[in-house]
Amino acid sequence: MELLGIGSALLVAAALFGTVNYLFLKLPPAIGILIVALAASVAIIGADALFPQFTLEETLTAFVLDIEFSDALLEGMLGLLLFAGALHVKVADLRREWALVLLMATIGVGLSTVIAGVGFSWITGMPLLIALVFGALISPTDPVAVLGVLRAADLPKSLETKIAGESLFNDGVGYVVFLVLVGLAFPADDAHGAGFAGAALLFVQEAFGGAILGAVLGFLAFRVMRRIDDPPLEVLITLALAFGGYQLSLWLHVSAPIMAVVAGLLIGDVGSKYGMSDETRAHVDTFWTLIDEILNAILFLLIGIEVFAVAFDASYAVAGLAAIGLHLLARFSAVAVPVAVLRPFSDNLEEGVTRIMTWGGLKGGISVALVLSLPDNEWKPLMLTATYMVVLFSIIVQGLTVAPLAKRLGGAPELEIK
Repeated sequence: MELLGIGSALLVAAALFGTVNYLFLKLPPAIGILIVALAASVAIIGADALFPQFTLEETLTAFVLDIEFSDALLEGMLGLLLFAGALHVKVADLRREWALVLLMATIGVGLSTVIAGVGFSWITGMPLLIALVFGALISPTDPVAVLGVLRAADLPKSLETKIAGESLFNDGVGYVVFLVLVGLAFPADDAHGAGFAGAALLFVQEAFGGAILGAVLGFLAFRVMRRIDDPPLEVLITLALAFGGYQLSLWLHVSAPIMAVVAGLLIGDVGSKYGMSDETRAHVDTFWTLIDEILNAILFLLIGIEVFAVAFDASYAVAGLAAIGLHLLARFSAVAVPVAVLRPFSDNLEEGVTRIMTWGGLKGGISVALVLSLPDNEWKPLMLTATYMVVLFSIIVQGLTVAPLAKRLGGAPELEIK
């Protein structure tokens, strides 16, 4: 199917499932769309099993495989989603929380990768290096999924900034760690040289290169926007920055997610203050809010229908359930260790921060996209099934319960900012 046809079908389905959710389920929009899409997918699979003469499952499976979820997210949607998320995080707020954000996006990601990877290797017998790849791909959190839910909980500003900042940089660093481990686990696919020296070089190139490119492109866009006062044109400049910068990052082999976050932070803070009129600022905020919501609807729809591309059997399901437990343990460690390190030196760590950030570390489309991007190997079907089960549990179970948890803890006196 052509790109226009695929896009049209996804938009129609997202609008239809969103309407069903609004009228009947009344869940948070993105989560509701995923649940409706998943229910429809399972119903179609069940109907085809009962009535083999129908071939709807085969048709939809071909459609899902035609979408190429990994490329659609990693080379298109992810840059726009991260840029949109970063636009609404102020650098001044992030600076006050920099220590925890830095530790969780570095030490936290490393701990999560090792715990999930070693545990998955022990449970399944998977070679350790390949299992660490699995640990890396389920470590990134989904910043958009959790922020949309947590805003309704009316959390203290400092806690919301911790969650937003950690999620944005966690995605970028987790993606780089994944690329490094893939290069080690599948050396034939490593264009940067085999071994740890090549892995270290790749990490530096991707992480620091992405940050530098994002700062340079964001600053250039800001300087251009300061010289003009044309809201539609300035919105177009931000769109060009997000799209063009992401593609340039891929071409230069630097981290596109980190580029998008850094550029978005710069435009959303410095650019908003000194490079935009009030009218332009309103246009930019409205435009990127709509882009954010539309892309999230499509993304969660894609996660719901991706069930057609997952190979399920009993042994995979058991491993998937174990992976859910590993994901929670790894996330707890990724939060608890940095919090424990900083608590003696900081008076800005809320008592409930570990519980909220652990349960609020939702996994999302990036984990599914990363596992789909792996080279074909004997372990990929198992990794795909386990990843998909972790993502579904995270979004549906954690996503629907994290707001009540945050409200309960957020309303307690110990969560007040000291």
